[in-house]
Amino acid sequence: MTNYWPKVLLVGILVLLVPGCAPGDARYSADTGRPANFWAGLWHGLIIIITFIVSLFTKDVGIYEPNNVGWGYNIGFILGCMISLGGGARGVARRRHRHEPDRDRIGRSIGDSVRAGLASWREQERQAESDRDWDELGRKIEERIRAEMKKHSG
Repeated sequence: MTNYWPKVLLVGILVLLVPGCAPGDARYSADTGRPANFWAGLWHGLIIIITFIVSLFTKDVGIYEPNNVGWGYNIGFILGCMISLGGGARGVARRRHRHEPDRDRIGRSIGDSVRAGLASWREQERQAESDRDWDELGRKIEERIRAEMKKHSG
């Protein structure tokens, strides 16, 4: 419970500070002659989730600054959005995780097949060894019977 309050305090501070540097702020108005640049675009992209929620309740805050330098702001905004929203990294991670179970299943299947093959081979070797032992025992018995028959017949 003690770790809970610092997080709440941080969120509260962010909620109070973010609207002050969100798109639609008077700092970037046409009157100041200072359009939003790359760094402002990057920041606006990073805070897009918060500014979107705030923009639902007020018309003073938007998610995109219309008074900007052009492509520089746009690139910063897109990069910020990608960082904030996860960009393509989450899609790649999901795709990779989706295929991992397939690889695991294939790996288990191959492992099971190899184990079954080794067990079968081991059983065949045991059977062959057992057959050789019985054949050897049969020869010894046969030799002894012949030797005994020669003794008694002669």
